[in-house]
Amino acid sequence: MNKERLTAFSDGVIAIIITIMVLELNPPSGTDWAALLSMLPTFLSYVLSFTYVAIYWNNHHHMLHTVRRVNGVILWANMHLLFWLSLTPFVTAWLGRNYQAPLPTAVYGVVLLLAAIAYYILQSVIVRTEGPDSALAGAIGRDVKGKISPVLYAAAVCLAFVDPAVSDALYAGVALIWFIPDRRIERRVTRAAPQD
Repeated sequence: MNKERLTAFSDGVIAIIITIMVLELNPPSGTDWAALLSMLPTFLSYVLSFTYVAIYWNNHHHMLHTVRRVNGVILWANMHLLFWLSLTPFVTAWLGRNYQAPLPTAVYGVVLLLAAIAYYILQSVIVRTEGPDSALAGAIGRDVKGKISPVLYAAAVCLAFVDPAVSDALYAGVALIWFIPDRRIERRVTRAAPQD
């Protein structure tokens, strides 16, 4: 199966997710600075979610670059990831409107956690399909960021019922960990490419 169709479909879904999120940014009803400032929690939740979607798109793009063949398991694992990412606009809007409330903060973290698990599943399926000597398997290595992120998400979900601000800080912290793209896949694929 051709990986270009999978890549194009995933890119389209992610573009729609971002479009839906930005459409949730309604302008304030007032025309002064106070009205604009009242939109700050909504805007910050949008920035955080946009960053997460961008991180997923970036890493997804690099990961799919290593794939030589696509099978049904990879297609379904990819759809599983896209499902959890598709919930990002909903939880972003809910968090932005209720930024100090425990439940919206916790549900936001649950979606982040389940997207991280879905990404791990997709990554594992690709490694299993491509083999233990594949570019992706070699690039992943110990995957410290991939292992610590779900732990931090789970902690943030629990802490949302104690102090939502701590949870928000953990969500932002995990985004910062992933913000700088991981170059291991690029280096591995470059080394594995045939020389002209």
